[in-house]
Amino acid sequence: MIIVKIGGSVFSDKRGNPENFDMKTVRAIAREIAGFYPGKDFIVVHGGGSFGHPEAKKYGIREGLPGDWESASLKRIGFTLTHQAMLRANARFIEAFVAENLPAFSVSTSSVFITENGEVAHGDLEVIERLLELKFIPVLFGDVSLDLAKGIDILSGDQIITYLARMLEPEKVIFLMDVDGIYYGKPGEGEPIQNLSRDEIDALLEGLHCTASGTDVTGGICNKLREAKKIAGYSEVWFVNGKVPGRLSGAIRGDGFGTRVRG
Repeated sequence: MIIVKIGGSVFSDKRGNPENFDMKTVRAIAREIAGFYPGKDFIVVHGGGSFGHPEAKKYGIREGLPGDWESASLKRIGFTLTHQAMLRANARFIEAFVAENLPAFSVSTSSVFITENGEVAHGDLEVIERLLELKFIPVLFGDVSLDLAKGIDILSGDQIITYLARMLEPEKVIFLMDVDGIYYGKPGEGEPIQNLSRDEIDALLEGLHCTASGTDVTGGICNKLREAKKIAGYSEVWFVNGKVPGRLSGAIRGDGFGTRVRG
């Protein structure tokens, strides 16, 4: 089984109009998956792009649910609106995959996972496992979450994949980005790192000036690398450009252009 993460920057422009969606690119990704299905099973997880992020930021969902009724009431509305925005993004993915004759099936992340301080505390994977057995392609997404410590929070697509990799041990996890892989400097400048071992990630994080507090000046690469280090304990990990035709197929075959991370 292969898990494919479609980053928000691949299918949407966060700086563009709200809820813009690159249907052409997503259908091209679906066609590449179709070239290997049903011989291989797939789980797809997508990010928020221009859909969930604006609402989550506007209502401060990551701060949790406050104690006073008035503020909490506003947060509850924001929680719902953020989730609804992600459902609209997910519906576009299902539309794109079905158009390529792939049986993509939406799985609402917030109904499957419960977090504690933003980390997965519990995940019920029975539905996902049954969908795979029946040859469906489950499609999950970064979403809001009910949180044991804060009341509410955000669960990123990358964190979802880390949990899925630990529990399901897929053959590969492939991150689709808008650059060619992982770089020693700013993403997209110079040549990407072709091979990276799990043991080398800490030094790379230090070189990229990633801090323990999560401050990230490199477009989200730091957090992706932290999750990749965890995932590489269970699966081979690839970072490839999802906007370039053929890159996903190459990663699935194992001879692709991008960054390969091994345990």
